[in-house]
Amino acid sequence: MIGAMIMAIAMTTAWDKTFPKSDNVEHEKVSFETRFGITLAADCYKPKGAAGKLPAIAVSGPFGAVKEQCSGLYAQTLAECGFLTIAFDPSFTGESSGTPRYVASPDINTEDFQAAVDYLISRNDVDAEKVGILGICGWGGFAINAAAVDTRVKATVASTMYDMTRVTANGYFDSEDSAAARKAKKAAMNAQRNIDFKSEVPALGGGVVDPLPADAPQFVKDYYDYYKTPRGYHARSLNSNGGWNKTSFLSFINAKLLAYAGEIESAVMVVHGENAHSRYFGEDAFKKLNGDNKELVIVPGASHCDLYDGGGKGAIPFGRIAEFYRENLK
Repeated sequence: MIGAMIMAIAMTTAWDKTFPKSDNVEHEKVSFETRFGITLAADCYKPKGAAGKLPAIAVSGPFGAVKEQCSGLYAQTLAECGFLTIAFDPSFTGESSGTPRYVASPDINTEDFQAAVDYLISRNDVDAEKVGILGICGWGGFAINAAAVDTRVKATVASTMYDMTRVTANGYFDSEDSAAARKAKKAAMNAQRNIDFKSEVPALGGGVVDPLPADAPQFVKDYYDYYKTPRGYHARSLNSNGGWNKTSFLSFINAKLLAYAGEIESAVMVVHGENAHSRYFGEDAFKKLNGDNKELVIVPGASHCDLYDGGGKGAIPFGRIAEFYRENLK
């Protein structure tokens, strides 16, 4: 039975987030199991003094981050708005279980969101008919994918999203969308599999580039400014440190995350920055959606990473996001 036995995992009791603790929410560490037998570690945030059954939201992302970074900030802020929230570490990362470490998968990471929904619905203080999910960056794509398969999800927000299958198979701005380019990627990763099998230690691809090249694109500079400085650095973050397993992305070449996005009947909001290099992912995902309960929000002047923590200018439209959930989790 799923959840009958949860693997013991070590979770720090110290407040080690990249954002200050709110006096208006109650915080606790929780864990739950996926249908793949992986135990996910999460931070639960609840409005202080709240009683009865609350609408709830599961949050994760960005791709390569941990719950002590952006997802925790989103979760805590939405708890201040009246929701019970959890921010979880995806399978194989952070304080969650799973070996080998630092592996990503379109299927497993979609399941991570579904397992979070399992957990929320099981809580006595959650209204099982009022559960939403929120994905940031690469987890925005996984959130939409989860909404397409999980009819229990009543509202989904994808913030500054990536479609990880598209960017892996096609490169940025689809500049590598050819059989030859994909063959070269597959050959390199399969050669790496041979090396990893012999060494018994999967090689890591490296996190955000460090030191930062002078000619780095602006979005790489933005990633560096978040993940490699006190603004957003965290010791367990893949992007802040050694990065993903090099062979993680093989399965992303053969998958299409948003294949059934057009069949989502529940509410979806896509939020993106006006100046984000990744904006086309969000806008193209939105074009796939159908129904009058879908909303695209473009934040004026914001870059991709501005929607991680506000970029020092309050860029995350938390008020609008909270109102979207209030309207659709009722």
